Amino acid sequence: MEELDELTRYFAEAMESVDARRPIASNARTGAPYSPGIGPHTERATVQLVTEEMERQGSIQVEGFQLEVPYPDTPWNKCDLCIGVGPDWDWAVEIKMLRLMGDNGKPNDNILMHILSPYPEHRSALTDCTKLSNAGFTGRTALLIYGYEYAEWPMEPAIKSFEILADQYVALGSRNHSEVKPLVHPIHKSGRVFSWEIFAK
Repeated sequence: MEELDELTRYFAEAMESVDARRPIASNARTGAPYSPGIGPHTERATVQLVTEEMERQGSIQVEGFQLEVPYPDTPWNKCDLCIGVGPDWDWAVEIKMLRLMGDNGKPNDNILMHILSPYPEHRSALTDCTKLSNAGFTGRTALLIYGYEYAEWPMEPAIKSFEILADQYVALGSRNHSEVKPLVHPIHKSGRVFSWEIFAK
């Protein structure tokens, strides 16, 4: 995997493959199971499942990636996914989930904070951009957002807002995009994956 559009496509394909196995996530507070499908899983669990599937499919080689890699200049921060061979990774990729509805079909009102907040404490996609541009990685850096589509809550307005805001802090490469559908969950029925290379301004 050398190009970001490939990673975007592989990530989407792996989401579909994982979803087809009907994995079941549980409510962290109550332990109650959610409906089957990849949609209810946490961001961390989804990234783990998807990268393992990409490894299984051969789109990323076994020795070719690592999760939660310390940042060179701020090792207390961890990068979600690094691809290549460390410490000089080919790609350092931060990943964020955009899930605008809950498993119960009600709007997830605080999710936009995780994408658009300018405050580092919120660890948003927006602040990940500036973090990556100052990280000290010697290879290329990127941001990937995956999420789920709903008729009344489409992803595009949030993604466009992210691009406008991110451009105030970093230079975004061209948008890569792959569709994820169909999915088995009754609420999280389809998805999309977006990515951008990050350049310092």
